[in-house]
Amino acid sequence: MNQSIEKRFQQIEQQRSLLLTALRDRSVEELTYQPAPGKWSLMQILAHLVTAEKMSLAYLQKKILGIDDAADTGWKEDLRIGLLKISQRLPLKFKAPGRVVESTPAYTSFDQLRSDWDSVRAQLAEILERFPENRLKRKVYKHPFAGMLNITQMLIFFREHITHHQPQIRRALK
Repeated sequence: MNQSIEKRFQQIEQQRSLLLTALRDRSVEELTYQPAPGKWSLMQILAHLVTAEKMSLAYLQKKILGIDDAADTGWKEDLRIGLLKISQRLPLKFKAPGRVVESTPAYTSFDQLRSDWDSVRAQLAEILERFPENRLKRKVYKHPFAGMLNITQMLIFFREHITHHQPQIRRALK
């Protein structure tokens, strides 16, 4: 695996591990409690994160099949990922894409959610392990708002996505 990609993957794995460890001893009631009408429970937040990554992975697997025909990213995508990072750090609320919301399962078991996320990350690790070094700049990931990005930028988004939801998780823990 490319060193830069491996470093980014390890960052998101550490981030995920810390999050799951912080929540693993919570009761089902705590995990499924909705703090207010229309507000997500901890389980719904986690399910959203898992589903977003699962759908991203499915798209990535499809795009890799035609990676030789994909264009390279450039300054526009660098600008978009920079703006995306800023947007994820600001205390702004974003409506989750409809496809993600519709595809998000209602987990009732923390262990099942963790198992699904483990599976998604294991599949991602396999892809990253064999991702062609000379194709790192190829547009293989489609973000709903930022558009087509490369594999490194996808990993940056995964990190920022969890970071974006951490204040929401902290609020739900109170």
